Amino acid sequence: MRSAAQGAALLVALAGAIGFASPVRADEPIEIFDAHLHYNWEPKPHFSVDEVLSLFKKHRVTGILATSRPNTGTHALMDAKPKDLQIVPFIRPYRVRADIQTWFGDPFIFDLVQDEFKRGYYRGIGEFHISGKAADTEWVKKTVDFAVEHDLYLHAHADDVAVEILMRHNPRARIIWAHTGFSLPADRVAEMLTKYPKLWGELSYRGGITDSSGKLTVEWRALFERFPDRFLLGSDTWINERWDSYGQIMAGYRAWLAQLPPNIAAQIANGNARVLFGDER
Repeated sequence: MRSAAQGAALLVALAGAIGFASPVRADEPIEIFDAHLHYNWEPKPHFSVDEVLSLFKKHRVTGILATSRPNTGTHALMDAKPKDLQIVPFIRPYRVRADIQTWFGDPFIFDLVQDEFKRGYYRGIGEFHISGKAADTEWVKKTVDFAVEHDLYLHAHADDVAVEILMRHNPRARIIWAHTGFSLPADRVAEMLTKYPKLWGELSYRGGITDSSGKLTVEWRALFERFPDRFLLGSDTWINERWDSYGQIMAGYRAWLAQLPPNIAAQIANGNARVLFGDER
């Protein structure tokens, strides 16, 4: 449990992050931190580095959680050193797509993670895919413990059973929950967030947030109001079509963010990410 001093420090940091991000002209869209981005390099990216940087600027995306398969794409983004874009690089534990199915039992992947970490700039490990009891392996525990030891986040595409196992491996783990369970009932999401204070939900592909007319559902409005500091947004550009529809993805987020109180909208859009990762633009 956090001490009172730690809690106060976190509130100050959050207020500062939101205060930095919130001044927006009436004609300017809310800035977004994209906390689930893949710049895959298989064998070359869909868009050049300059093109993706222009895309972020066009759609007022001012920060990204950057990953790629293999990690070559992340290296290229980091080497670009773009102005006014915060890049938070995560180690992807995949060389090729087939590693998705086997990484959790492959000692070579753990070697890959350790070698990539030597670059000195990574803030997390993931996105990785894990389901159910597949999370209960020696190499997954080693990965979780490595993350905790080196103050790294874990970005887990996982069901709630696997998240529970990851947390059991090491209660000090900090997990960004890719897709927040997809269609998991809202009450179970609330239960998980309550049980695990170091769990944050990332909302790409997450069902149930809005109804067929685009209106926020009662359940998810209540979640956002109850846990305003626990959600992040992401594009999940895992295929080229997601890059081609990047603007529509961001517009979709802004449509329901506009239905929330401005302070909560700012937290989810960018403030929570700034608190987690700092603001190094």
